[in-house]
Amino acid sequence: MKLKDQFQFVRQNIKKNKIRTFMTILATAMGCAFLIVLASVGYGLQQSIVNETLEDQVVTKIDIHGYEEENGNYRSLTMEDIEYLESVEGVNAVTRRIQLRQFPVYSIDNFQTEAQTVVAHFPSEIESGLELSDGRLPQSPDEIVLGYHFSNSLMEESAEEELYDDQGELKEEYRYKDELIGKTIDMTVKKLEDNEEEIQTTPLKVVGILKEPAREWMQDRNVYISQGILSEVEAFTGMIRGAASAEEELDKSYKDSFDVVNVYATSLEEVKAISDKLDKANYATYSVVSEMEQINMLFTIAKAGLILVGTIAILIASIGIYNTMTMAVTERAPDIGIMKAIGANPKTIKQIFLLESSYIGIIGAIIGTAAAYLISFLVNLGLPLIIEMVFKEELPDGLQFSAIPGTLILISVGICLIVTILSGMRPAKRATQIDVLKAMRREI
Repeated sequence: MKLKDQFQFVRQNIKKNKIRTFMTILATAMGCAFLIVLASVGYGLQQSIVNETLEDQVVTKIDIHGYEEENGNYRSLTMEDIEYLESVEGVNAVTRRIQLRQFPVYSIDNFQTEAQTVVAHFPSEIESGLELSDGRLPQSPDEIVLGYHFSNSLMEESAEEELYDDQGELKEEYRYKDELIGKTIDMTVKKLEDNEEEIQTTPLKVVGILKEPAREWMQDRNVYISQGILSEVEAFTGMIRGAASAEEELDKSYKDSFDVVNVYATSLEEVKAISDKLDKANYATYSVVSEMEQINMLFTIAKAGLILVGTIAILIASIGIYNTMTMAVTERAPDIGIMKAIGANPKTIKQIFLLESSYIGIIGAIIGTAAAYLISFLVNLGLPLIIEMVFKEELPDGLQFSAIPGTLILISVGICLIVTILSGMRPAKRATQIDVLKAMRREI
């Protein structure tokens, strides 16, 4: 019997029992849809978390926290380390920063604020992607660059009322509203000696404002000074990094080291190789790629568990397929007897019934997949609205509860076909064992 004739035989038999076949296909479709939708939650949340992580961090950045010595202790990085890091293949830039060990008071007109003060190496910062929103980079020691949100923290010295709103931000009426580019701002540092406080004020010219951070919740209120200004502060306090008191003084080993060192790779593909090489060289590193590996591993385990749970629904549907195929064998016993009487090969008879069970599985998988896409769309559209209405919580932008990639469809359809074929194996084998004479007398 040709394959075309087998298909025609299957279709004829299905038409004879439309309702039973329809219910079996419906059960298979529901099982397949349940599997896809359930697993899609793992894919959707993974995609949302990965995307948010990639947005929150520079994906080519590798944080270098220190160098591990033979005794197991970590030391800060020096210029020798910077030169080595710059020589590593795939490295685009190595930024280094030094932080002042006190928070100076910055004042202009009748406004003032305290801010973290940093010495940055701007050539490497520019290579890493640092941008200005206004102005230019410093060209002389007394010129500075401000973080994008620095002006938001400048407040009136004479203000005595409640200065901050419910979000902890300085109220608009107390903020400095003029342009800072080209203005001179005074930096006041202090030192404590014999329980007496001394101060030193240095006028600095604002020449640039850094670009706003990528994420809304990130705040950059730093002040970026030159190495020359840092040296003046160190000379005034007599301590490394300009610490204000002996209790805050650093060990002398920190004198020629850097507080923050970051390596920027030429591309995301280079990050893993660079991180591995630096780890072998005893550098303590961290990169977003490492975080992605951990996140992906956790979600892989979660997705495997969800797929396993979803497979149970298909296994339940397989009971219906087994029942349908068993009844089909019983009802078609005379036809089977006739086929065997005219010399049909038992393999052909078995193939016909496996073809029918596969047909049910394919139709069910197609309907289930279409239903899963519809349910996924409704979940992503309606669930955030329900959560916000019921729990009064505002969800992050771009949060996706369900995502259906092509691999999930292939996995689900494959599981569905395997289960349906296995469900038809026993009835198909039984069909080949029917006795011809009994079948012709309808005694089966």
